[in-house]
Amino acid sequence: MSTTLVKTRFGMVEGRREGRVSIWRGIPYAAPPLNSRRFRPPQEPESWAGVREAKEFGPASLQGESPSMIFLSDSPVHKNEDCLYLNIWSPGADDKRRPVMVWIHGGSFMYGSGSSHLYDGKSFAEQGDVVIVTLNYRLGVFGFLHLSDIGDEEYRGSGNCGLLDQVAALKWVKENIEGFGGDPNNITIFGESAGAVSVGNLLSMPMAKGLFQKAILQSGTARCKVALATATKMTEQLLSELQADKQNLTALQTIPAEKILKAIEIFPRRALGPVGDGIIISEQPEKVLYEGFAKDIPVLVGTNADENALFSYFDPAWKQMDEHKIKLFFEQTFGSSWTNISQYFAQEEALTKASYEDAMTHYVFTYPAIYFSEGQARHGAPVWMYRFDYGSRALGGELKAFHGLEIPFVWNTLLNPATEKITGKDADRYRLAELMHRAWIAFAHQGDPNNTTLPNWPLYDEENRATMLFNTNNEVINDPNGQKRLSWKEIFA
Repeated sequence: MSTTLVKTRFGMVEGRREGRVSIWRGIPYAAPPLNSRRFRPPQEPESWAGVREAKEFGPASLQGESPSMIFLSDSPVHKNEDCLYLNIWSPGADDKRRPVMVWIHGGSFMYGSGSSHLYDGKSFAEQGDVVIVTLNYRLGVFGFLHLSDIGDEEYRGSGNCGLLDQVAALKWVKENIEGFGGDPNNITIFGESAGAVSVGNLLSMPMAKGLFQKAILQSGTARCKVALATATKMTEQLLSELQADKQNLTALQTIPAEKILKAIEIFPRRALGPVGDGIIISEQPEKVLYEGFAKDIPVLVGTNADENALFSYFDPAWKQMDEHKIKLFFEQTFGSSWTNISQYFAQEEALTKASYEDAMTHYVFTYPAIYFSEGQARHGAPVWMYRFDYGSRALGGELKAFHGLEIPFVWNTLLNPATEKITGKDADRYRLAELMHRAWIAFAHQGDPNNTTLPNWPLYDEENRATMLFNTNNEVINDPNGQKRLSWKEIFA
């Protein structure tokens, strides 16, 4: 048997050998979610006779366009409702049972794919002797339209079809990855942004127990993005916009997908995502984890120093804001939380774009990551924390250590010329990429990121709060920005 011909439970697949790595692209892990399967949990793919070619990426989920995702080079051209495919990179289809890493892409649950050049698994396979899997899952309205309170039992959990797709992919990996040279009992899930939120939610889901053994969360932790009451209200608004009878949801099966995609423009961008339905995920998945549900899982978690710089850079509203408008923007963003959060800025003469970026970075990313790490540590779970401080030299350095910048460093994809517009061209970035890449590989192999290329990286605990700061000089600092941490702890309390 060749190194690219593999028997799965559903049929034979044939990939390509590229250098020292075998690659399979576009393998279906679930049936196409079309017609009667639209807005319903994923079903197993049909078996096929003969050999199925797995040499081209499958289509990404239907989605709009986002300036920030275009900048991050994760704005797919090939999109379709029929999107439930995965891709595999491996040193070879043999019996070596290597560690497996399953990547869940980000994009606010509205954008992105598993086929971006940033997620090229060749380096992991070549340098780390790891099997890499990337996948697509349903996004936006197709992945997170909450019909459970309106439709019949077949729509149960529909507000989290995107997460159920991820579970289906993990089940496929566990059942089939051994044929691709992977170990089904040594699986690490990792993701960034919405992908990290997905990882956090998977950690909190009983149905995902046993499908993975380790987890990495980059710039995101467990949470339901949409509260149940809000999700139901949005569904009713969308059905009205589509002139669909909520007493007869079968009509949703035949409405053109483009019409549905157009209809969600009545909602703010990034409005859809995991629903705290109490069926698939808890109304408070972060609380489930804080109480120890995933205490048996080693975790690597971290954030970037200037997460929100990416979003404000691509928000045209900032070009027209004076001091009064900035204050209103703060109030609109934080809503009922603004009374508490405003105390954080009590000593400042005026609110600015910089103070907004700082607040959003800590509110959305930094403090939730600390809270999650504290919960894991309290239950004795091994957890390592990092902060990515390397400032991009692109765009005049204006974006600093922005959201998503760490991705090409983790994946070691800096040799792709397209990454220069994200990272800049400075030569010191190659050394940092090698060190981060090695840490992620070590974690996949042994459940611990420590290796000979980095300073000793202690476990995170509430006494020392050891945090690896990734930059041109990597170092471990205890409780970095401790005063800010205490301020945000008080705000969240």
